Amino acid sequence: MHRSRGEKILAYVIALAFAFFAAFPVVWTFITSLKQEKDIITRSIRLLPDPATLHNYVAIWTQSNLPPLMWNSAVTSFLTVLICVGAGTLAAYSVSRYRYAGRNHMLLFFLLVRMFPLVLMVIPLFIIMRNIGLLDTRIGLALAYTGFLLPIFIWMMKGFFDAIPSELEEAARIDGCTRLGGMVRVVLPLVKGGLFACAVFIGIGAWNEYLFALMLTTSGGSRTWPVGLQLMVGEFQLPWGALAAGGMLSILPVLVLFALVQRSMVRGLAAGAVKG
Repeated sequence: MHRSRGEKILAYVIALAFAFFAAFPVVWTFITSLKQEKDIITRSIRLLPDPATLHNYVAIWTQSNLPPLMWNSAVTSFLTVLICVGAGTLAAYSVSRYRYAGRNHMLLFFLLVRMFPLVLMVIPLFIIMRNIGLLDTRIGLALAYTGFLLPIFIWMMKGFFDAIPSELEEAARIDGCTRLGGMVRVVLPLVKGGLFACAVFIGIGAWNEYLFALMLTTSGGSRTWPVGLQLMVGEFQLPWGALAAGGMLSILPVLVLFALVQRSMVRGLAAGAVKG
């Protein structure tokens, strides 16, 4: 069925409206980061900075604790991705290829973990981390992130594994491959796009996480950037310019990463959406 010209124009207008709605907060934050403090808090809204200045970026990078906080976030996110990829890939492969007692209940449990409010998990995690000596550490924070990111990683990777015919592995096993060897040599190369997409998804989730980082860290040695920005808000001050500059610097790695991998990520997600 061919769409009329009017329907296409309407579809583009709606798409552009949603894109503007999603991008406007980021654009407004960027504009605010270029303003002087006296131009931010005014009676009338000033749309554009006059003049534009990079003072907020220089100040928050040189006079605050933001660089170490971003490094902590990067290390914690990397550890989270490493754990999820290592454990989640094997778990997703097992639930995709094997039929064993309790398999469906385990998958249901993964969904329940995602539905459980994270705020109710903070106190048990705090007690566990304190008892095992991982409180206020980056590896402890990464393990906490893994607890709520690993289930969604397993579910996503299961879809990618389901899209690969099991006959390919059976042929590899006839040629002498073990089950694990067949997975590594045959299946993983075919789902590498999906694996990469899931890893990026997990990394972004860990990079932006705030609640666990707030409750499970108490020092600058493991505190992440979302907590650091929140602690900049004082009782009698609210540095809008510095907060906006810190927010832009913090989302810059995510924007750069997504710009570099968007084709692979979209291709991987599309491949997992259609079962072969």
